[in-house]
Amino acid sequence: MKKYTLISCLIFVSLVTFAQTEKVITDRPGKTLSPITVPKKWIQFESELSKQKDKLKEIGITDIYFRHPSLLTKFGLGKRLELRLITELATLKVKYTFDPPYIRTGIKTVQLGGKLNFLKEKGIRPEVSLIAHYDFHRLRTIYAGKDTLDGGNFRLAMQHTLSEKVEVGYNIGMEWEYFRYFKTAYTYTLSPKFTINEKWLAYIELFGYIWKKEKPENSIDAGFAYFINDNFKLDASAGFGINKKAPDNFFSIGASFRFKTNRSN
Repeated sequence: MKKYTLISCLIFVSLVTFAQTEKVITDRPGKTLSPITVPKKWIQFESELSKQKDKLKEIGITDIYFRHPSLLTKFGLGKRLELRLITELATLKVKYTFDPPYIRTGIKTVQLGGKLNFLKEKGIRPEVSLIAHYDFHRLRTIYAGKDTLDGGNFRLAMQHTLSEKVEVGYNIGMEWEYFRYFKTAYTYTLSPKFTINEKWLAYIELFGYIWKKEKPENSIDAGFAYFINDNFKLDASAGFGINKKAPDNFFSIGASFRFKTNRSN
């Protein structure tokens, strides 16, 4: 018991102190990933609870997808390199017009990857990072069948600072649901962010997925974040699809915090 109390106290002290560092920078809310890496020897957690709904009228089905939670864990390996682990526990609910609903809960995502920052912002040149993950589909339990093929994804994350109050982030990348089938989705995001004051920021975002010989999926969302202190942030966001293939609506709430793993410089 004393051991867990000591660990809790150390985490609390880490969240309240270390004021000499800049505010925690996260990959949420929204889909636009930041090119900024976690400071060396810091660990950061970004958690989310969310709901997504998509009504398919032509076949009489409504898909409802809950994340409870999704967790991104990041660790700073160096000044420009971070290790990343994404885990997601989810519930899929399929509602039929005339039949009972299908409900299944389980592990939806286990991804391991990293972020490498290779360009700092200078003049008109944006800050740029490469972010990549390997998706272990074999570990998924939310679907009835057993996956035998894995997937992956990568993005180039970029950011321009327009003023002290405004910055624009944007991503381009590719995703593979299954490597062997090579069904590639091209991804994009565009998100201006606005600093309201020392505690509040807001954003609006356009994002989507594009496949060969298929209609794209485009959505828009907006949200805000509140800094409890430099190491602890809360956020909320909501959005909707702007074409037929995209989900009807979605919303999420999240909490992110970080702490240093040792006291030495």
